[in-house]
Amino acid sequence: MRHGIVILPQPKWADARRYWGSAEGLGFDSAWTYDHLSWRSLAGEPWHATIPTLTAAATVTTDIRLGTFVASPNFRNPVPFAKELATLDDISGGRFQLGVGSGGTGFDAFVLGQQELSPRQRHDRFVEFVGALDVLLRHEQDGGAAGGISYSGEWFDAVDARMVGTPAQSPRLPLLIAADGPKGIRLAAERGDGWITLGSHVDDLDEWWSGVADRIHRLEDREQESGRRVQRLISLDAAPRFALESVDAFEDAEGRAAELGFDEVVVHWPRREGVYAGDEEVLFEVASRF
Repeated sequence: MRHGIVILPQPKWADARRYWGSAEGLGFDSAWTYDHLSWRSLAGEPWHATIPTLTAAATVTTDIRLGTFVASPNFRNPVPFAKELATLDDISGGRFQLGVGSGGTGFDAFVLGQQELSPRQRHDRFVEFVGALDVLLRHEQDGGAAGGISYSGEWFDAVDARMVGTPAQSPRLPLLIAADGPKGIRLAAERGDGWITLGSHVDDLDEWWSGVADRIHRLEDREQESGRRVQRLISLDAAPRFALESVDAFEDAEGRAAELGFDEVVVHWPRREGVYAGDEEVLFEVASRF
């Protein structure tokens, strides 16, 4: 089992750097941050930009993989975003992985004056977004000798976009698709290198795990159709119990995830209060058992 940790982009870098360095020192396989302009109950608190945060994290770590948990097309265009991601992957020495989702209906969905989209529109936009990033992040197949990358869709267009050079990872950085609906899970099985699940929005813990199991079975069916297996990641803190509430709570959650065939479990660095509130000592004890 691999272990990932989410570090919210809230502290100033002078303080935040110790979290990223410690995540590597504690033995986590991956460290992530959210890709939002602001987020839910924390909208009134400091919230730093994603790409600069991850770039800084790349300079104070050497081995741990870094990623977005998760990016979306709510305020991202594939062309400039791909350029930023490729640069970040180069700076990190090929350690970046892109978690990407369809985009929620909260702050990010309307901060730029967007119209509300239906679930179908959000999915169609997501399919285009993933497809464009999949192509762009592979760079020009001829190494940039002629032309660029062009595509035309309902949501995104590009005319001779340039991604000259060679990706830091081959054939491109990993694309991990966060999805819990049937269409999104199919997209993950067909186009993703990995699948991220948050499970259902329910208050009962056993019911939440039952929903996760249903999603795993749906993914397995889609994998059989596509003839490929993708990596499975789960956000344990999407459950109705914070995974680092105690060592026992974490071990129970990790055990359930292992039984369902997940490859990586992801938790959040405990905050002092509010969402994901917990004791760092629990985190340290859990990490000592990896």
